[in-house]
Amino acid sequence: MSTSTAQLLDLTARAAGTTDPGALLEMLQAGHAHWCAGVAELRAHLTQRCAAMSDQEVAETCTRADVPWEPDTTREEAVAHLAFVEWDRSPAAMAYAELATRAAELGMCLAPG
Repeated sequence: MSTSTAQLLDLTARAAGTTDPGALLEMLQAGHAHWCAGVAELRAHLTQRCAAMSDQEVAETCTRADVPWEPDTTREEAVAHLAFVEWDRSPAAMAYAELATRAAELGMCLAPG
C-alpha cells in the first residue's frame, strides 16, 4: 500500500468521527494533496511500465481498462488517462471521495466560495 493510500484511508477514518469544521477542512486539504500525489505516483509507475511496450500493447492495456485510445491521442495522453482511470477506481480515491462527502455534509469544500 502506498503512503498516499494509507494516508487517505487514515484521514477518511478520522473524518468519520469529526464534527469540527476546521479540523475537517484541514483533513480535506491534506487528503487532496495525497490524492494528487497518489495519481502522480501511479502515472510515473505506468509510464515506466509502458515504456517497454509497443503502442499496440499500450493500446491493448488501455482497452482492458476501458480507456479509449483515440486516433489523435498521444501515447503520453493515453498513459495519463489510464493512470487517472486506474487511480479513480482505487481504494484511495474512493476514500478521498468519502472524505469529500463527509466534508460536504458539514459545509466544507476546497472550492473558493
